Amino acid sequence: MDVTADSLVARAARELSADADELVADVERGLRREVPELWADPEIARVTTRNIAEHIAAALDGLEHGVEADRIPPPAADLDRARRLARGGVSVTAVLRAHRLAQAIALDRVLAALPRLTTDPELISAAARRLTEVATGYVDRSSERGVVAYQEERDRRLRWRLSVVNDAGLRIGTTLDIARTTQELADFATEHFADRACVDLLDALLHGRDPDRQPPVLRRIAQRAKTGAHTASSYAARRTDGPDHPRGPDGDPPPPAVAPQQLHTYPDDSPPARVLATGQPARLPADGLPGEGHSTLVVPLRARGVTLGVAQFSRDGGSEPYDGEDLLLAQEIATRAAVAVDNACRYTHARATALGLQRSLLPARTPEQSAVDVAYRYLPAGDRLGVGGDWYDVIPLSGARVALVVGDVVGHGVHAAATMGRLRTAVRTLADIDLPPDELLTHLDDVVLRLSAEAATDPDDDAAEIGATCLYAVYDPVSCSCTLARAGHVLPTVVTPDGVHRALDLPPGPPLGLGGLPFEALEVQLPEGSLLALYTDGLIEARDHDVEAGLTRLRQVLARPVRSLDAACDTVLDTLLPERPADDVALLLARTRALGDDRVAGWDLAADPAEVSRARSRVAAQLRRWGLEDLEFTAELVVSELVTNAIRYGRPPVHLRLVLPDPEPPAGPGAGHGRSLLCEVRDASSTAPHQRRARSDDEGGRGLHLVAQLAERWGTRQTRVGKTVWAELNDAAGAFPAFGDLSAI
Repeated sequence: MDVTADSLVARAARELSADADELVADVERGLRREVPELWADPEIARVTTRNIAEHIAAALDGLEHGVEADRIPPPAADLDRARRLARGGVSVTAVLRAHRLAQAIALDRVLAALPRLTTDPELISAAARRLTEVATGYVDRSSERGVVAYQEERDRRLRWRLSVVNDAGLRIGTTLDIARTTQELADFATEHFADRACVDLLDALLHGRDPDRQPPVLRRIAQRAKTGAHTASSYAARRTDGPDHPRGPDGDPPPPAVAPQQLHTYPDDSPPARVLATGQPARLPADGLPGEGHSTLVVPLRARGVTLGVAQFSRDGGSEPYDGEDLLLAQEIATRAAVAVDNACRYTHARATALGLQRSLLPARTPEQSAVDVAYRYLPAGDRLGVGGDWYDVIPLSGARVALVVGDVVGHGVHAAATMGRLRTAVRTLADIDLPPDELLTHLDDVVLRLSAEAATDPDDDAAEIGATCLYAVYDPVSCSCTLARAGHVLPTVVTPDGVHRALDLPPGPPLGLGGLPFEALEVQLPEGSLLALYTDGLIEARDHDVEAGLTRLRQVLARPVRSLDAACDTVLDTLLPERPADDVALLLARTRALGDDRVAGWDLAADPAEVSRARSRVAAQLRRWGLEDLEFTAELVVSELVTNAIRYGRPPVHLRLVLPDPEPPAGPGAGHGRSLLCEVRDASSTAPHQRRARSDDEGGRGLHLVAQLAERWGTRQTRVGKTVWAELNDAAGAFPAFGDLSAI
């Protein structure tokens, strides 16, 4: 039988087929040395090994049976393996190099077998040419098909990855809420590439501090698991507020060791701890079960060079293990989520600072006064607008009167809150000198103008324009009259005891900060038990209705019977603001009281020095009727000095009035405060008295100093005609207070 080149090649292939395992091992050793990236990942290494064996078997079988190169069938899983290499992140250059290196090693082995089968050099040469032709054709054809499948998979994966990353940018970070942002990350991961996910953030950063503890304490912010998937994280954490959960009796993963919002730490040698320390992601089998296909991605959440926490994405045994592409995808999504979380943290800290500033500037509790019962609420705006400049205040005034204030500074943030605090201080200062509401707003307008001028000269101040609205009301429980003035503010609402509700039609006034325009006041009578509601525009304005509709709903709610004013405040907010308001809201409710004739006594006095003794007698008699005998001596001294000054330095008519704000001694924690007595002397002179320290040789100048020593408070208020000098006494101080230094009297 004549030996041909084809038969010689077939004999050589048949001989090598018997030692195919040895040939596969040689090729694998060569590839491990020349193309190490194929062996970096265990899964890719297994794919490469199977591919080598099946290609060598297919090529030797084709050579043995004389099949042309283009007709040798490649391994059935060849294209799937090329796609798997693409998903694993292996470069196409490495794939082509592997084909050529494997061809060279296998071809050398076959060529080395030819001289053992024949000594005819021409036949060996022909067989070598035939062998090279078939091997090259087979490798070219199989590598081309593999590259096409590889590139298709790469393009498909790239399009999918870009789509997922783009979708993540739209769905993660929709709000500035930390918990919601992290939960959006966990939800998105379980929808696209994970069976379960959990997100832990450093607890210190959540509170605006740098982590100062090792191992760092984390807080479980979000977690999510698909139906049927284990809910526990792949690496069990140690709770800082309770015992760890042990592994189940059947070796199943433990139940969730950490619940949402619980604090925990990770062991030093655990993957999450290493990721937190290095800032580098990790892809590895989870929970010590690599043989079952479990895999986990542990990715740091880093933004602006700071590690905020760590996210874990896991797949159970029924899912395909993670590859390098999955790790890149998880990193991109985690990076976007980390920026959103960092923005939410920064906003939360800034909002907490502004809100804390504003709450510190608002009254913690209303002062004691006998004119009205009050309840109040402040509600900050929604997350995006932040804290604003709305404020309220209750200011006791002389004569048992009270000032009720509600204001609104334009804008939001720390600047608005700080401006609110400055305006509230200005209002209290102006109220202490008993200015009428319209005059007070005029002075407050000047304050806003000066603040705007100061801000305009500051190059670092972005809010040069300062504007505000304000409503200032003074209620007198003796006359049951209320005087109100507004500066661009919404109208107040009043509900009388008979159920009639209406908005008080106050004269319009310009917002604060315009300057040069007048303010007008309106005086109304409010029967005892009337409900006066002062509020900012955030309460009645909304996107789904206009201001008039909001006012109508407010009046309807206020007309309903309620247990208390606090309950009325809650009902108003629940009815008009079922969700977070678009603007911050200040609400102040006041129910009026009245001081009847049994608590007020007054006498007209003649401009005669003899009236002083008669005034003392009337005061003593009245105090005995009120049961304030302990104050009799002190009150006589104070009234004597005030009446003497009015007769000597003032102008008639002169009027003396006593007011008893509290008919009974107070009970409870404030019982030691005692009952107050107001002594007022009014005359027609507008000249206000001033306290001065008399010299040793002066015959006068000691009266007001004596009044200041005896009274808790004293002062002067201007009226439309003349002035009123007043002093407030308290029976808790005893019959006669102790003096520190009498030498000046």
